[in-house]
Amino acid sequence: MEIIGFILICVGILFNLFGCIGLIRLPDVYNRLQSATKCVTLGTCSILLGVLFFCGFAGAGVRALIALPLLFLSATVAAHALVKGAYIFGIKLGDKSVKDDYKDVIKS
Repeated sequence: MEIIGFILICVGILFNLFGCIGLIRLPDVYNRLQSATKCVTLGTCSILLGVLFFCGFAGAGVRALIALPLLFLSATVAAHALVKGAYIFGIKLGDKSVKDDYKDVIKS
C-alpha cells in the first residue's frame, strides 16, 4: 500500500509540474485556466489519494478523503466562473485560437 501511495504522490507532483509549465507557456488566460484546472486538480487529487493509501484510514487519510470531492468540485466551478468573468470583461482570445463557442451563449 505504501508503494501505491508513493507512486500516486509522484504522479500528482508530475501533474502539478505540468500545470505550472502550462501556466507559463500557454498564450492566453483561457488556456492557462484550463491547464491550471485540469492538471493541478488531477495532480492534487492524486496526491491526496496517495496520502490516503500511504496513511490508511487514520487522521490524515480521512482528511484527504474528505478534501478530494471538495477540491474537485470547487476548483472546476471556480475556473468556470473565472473564464466567464474574463470573457464578459472582454479579454480577447489568443491569436492562435480558432473557435469561440462561448460567443453565442453570451449573446442569447
